[in-house]
Amino acid sequence: MNRINKFVVFFVMTVGVSLVAFAVDKPMSMRHDKGSMQGMMKGKGNMKGMDGMGKMGGMENMSPEMMDQKMRSMQEHMLKMHDLSNQILGENDAKKKQQLKDEQLNLMKKHMKMMKAMHMNKMQNMHKMN
Repeated sequence: MNRINKFVVFFVMTVGVSLVAFAVDKPMSMRHDKGSMQGMMKGKGNMKGMDGMGKMGGMENMSPEMMDQKMRSMQEHMLKMHDLSNQILGENDAKKKQQLKDEQLNLMKKHMKMMKAMHMNKMQNMHKMN
């Protein structure tokens, strides 16, 4: 019985190693071709609205001045969020800490509302093109 167990273990390990040895190593591609995107869009065909999607809110079409203004706005928002986080972490008074958390939450909600409106506007413009 001992010889059979050894043979089974040997056979299973040999097959396992063989499978790994013959496996084809292909690098994954993160690029989507337009054909696969059309399938995802349920055959709508026209891909004009997909140009610029996922590229920092269409910033590639902005003038340098508009780009600078947008980046400064993003920086201001980040600094406010980080400042509030630092204040929250450093605060010992529970009521003041909760007030700061509520202020940060309201800032987050405001930002989320703005981003949602921008996204909806982008989607409506995309559907108008189709």
